Amino acid sequence: MVKLFIGNIPPEATPAELKELFEQYGKVSECDIITNYGFVHMEEKKEADEAVENLNQYKLHGVSINVEHSRGKPKASTKLHVSSLSPDCTNDELREKFEEYGTVLECDIVKDYAFVHMEKAEEALEAIRNLNNYEFKGKIFSCSVVVSSCVAI
Repeated sequence: MVKLFIGNIPPEATPAELKELFEQYGKVSECDIITNYGFVHMEEKKEADEAVENLNQYKLHGVSINVEHSRGKPKASTKLHVSSLSPDCTNDELREKFEEYGTVLECDIVKDYAFVHMEKAEEALEAIRNLNNYEFKGKIFSCSVVVSSCVAI
């Protein structure tokens, strides 16, 4: 089984509609939408690769969706929030830009912002120093560390 990440899903899209779209390329065992992103599980890697190739940037209800192989949650990483992205910025382009400063474990664009998970904190901070207020594809984006908090009850 292969898990695909689907980003920038329009609000009117349904899991049944997404499943039908991906079934053009192979058997879909599971399909979930969580707000404006989701996951599709396909049986065969070759079919999943074909779906990624053909459906990344596919217009669903007039909105270009992002389709890529899910990389899972990084275990130990520094999560960055990148805002004010150009609408024509792709995951690969953003990942490549951040990889100039270190190892990127995950890069997910959601509408006009993204989350970039970098392996080492010092590399993430170097990326912020160099890319905060950076002009990329005609827009100036900002980068910051995402601070997670837990509340014990």
